[in-house]
Amino acid sequence: MKTKMKLIASIKIWVAIYPSITLFLYLFGETLSVLPLYQRTLLLTLSLVPWIVFVGVPFVDSIIQLISPQTDKK
Repeated sequence: MKTKMKLIASIKIWVAIYPSITLFLYLFGETLSVLPLYQRTLLLTLSLVPWIVFVGVPFVDSIIQLISPQTDKK
C-alpha cells in the first residue's frame, strides 16, 4: 500500500473513531468509571472495533463519495 493511501485510510479511520469514542465515553463513562482500567478498555474495544469496521468507516466512505466530484464512466 502506498504512503498516500495509508494516510487517507488513517484519516478515514480517525474521522470514524474520534466521535464514536467521545460519544461512548459521554454515554457510559460515568457508569464504567467504577471498573478497573483493563475492563473499561476491553468493553470499549469490544463494542467500538466492530462499530468502526462495519458502520463507521463505510459511512465515512459513503459521505466522501457523495461530496467528491463524479467522473463519467463510459
